[in-house]
Amino acid sequence: MFSPPDTDSATRSTDQDALHARLSASRLGYIPDPWAALFLSRPQGVQNRPGLINVGTWLRTRSVDLLVEEFIARVEGGGKVQVLSVGAGSDTRFWRLATGPLKDRLAKYIEVDFPEITSSKARSIWKHARLKVVLGACKLDAGGTALHSEVYHLLPFDLRQPPAALGALLNLDAALPTLLLAECVLPYMPPEAGGALLHWATAGLGLGGERVPVGVVLYEMFGLGDAFGGVMRENLAARGVSIPGTLPSLHALQERFEAAGYTQSSALTLQDIRTHYVPRSETERVATLELIDEYEELDLVLRHYAVAWASKGLAGEGEGEWGLRKAGEGEES
Repeated sequence: MFSPPDTDSATRSTDQDALHARLSASRLGYIPDPWAALFLSRPQGVQNRPGLINVGTWLRTRSVDLLVEEFIARVEGGGKVQVLSVGAGSDTRFWRLATGPLKDRLAKYIEVDFPEITSSKARSIWKHARLKVVLGACKLDAGGTALHSEVYHLLPFDLRQPPAALGALLNLDAALPTLLLAECVLPYMPPEAGGALLHWATAGLGLGGERVPVGVVLYEMFGLGDAFGGVMRENLAARGVSIPGTLPSLHALQERFEAAGYTQSSALTLQDIRTHYVPRSETERVATLELIDEYEELDLVLRHYAVAWASKGLAGEGEGEWGLRKAGEGEES
């Protein structure tokens, strides 16, 4: 039923790829992330990534950050929210939020991943005062695979298990708006497991009865039926990584949301975001960071990655929908 252990290990290794990419993008000025290096034992040994990877990391980070921030801003009355980040790996978004202007809006921020990942992250947090001080009082649990503080919680869980088992661990608040984050997670899961996770969120998060509002933000590869996708699958397979949960199109991403009960959904390729959703001033700033020759290859890669989001019961649905804004809509271009 489950993938063999060596495949799990290979899948877990993709988190290091993402961490190295964030460190590279931060070093070169694409994104502000002073925390990424703290999750590496030897950050000085990590080489900077090629320009097309840095651009992709910038677009991914910027887009997901904006969606998270707007979700929080749309909560009525300036109330608190809870964020559940599944397959979070070494992600640093909690520290960026918890040291920014929205820190008082976080009631809970829960990260879930394989125990091998969470134990490594817990060790890094425990080791570095800069990480730990943001949490305040905290304690290790479950043999060092879990960590708890007042707001931040790190939990081990195999997401291929039924979502009801996850819900039993989370201690979520039924009264609070909840945002589910899954960045490069669902493609590595069986399709039925990914669909069950999305449906679990709209069906009440295991808290009894429907509870709203709820939102979800995904970042993942898609449309791998072409030559580019074939090469990607071959490269991943050579590492022992399979991606059974990839979908064929942007439309399929939205259909999956609709099947799971969301009432508003959108999806954009990173190429669309780069072309239409980034202010000119930011595009010009990034263009000065390093010389990129392979623009055709960059566009090809960006066309195969998407940011997708959906909600149910969020304030303003049907009016100005929650989502990314085209350059010039609400911000200077």
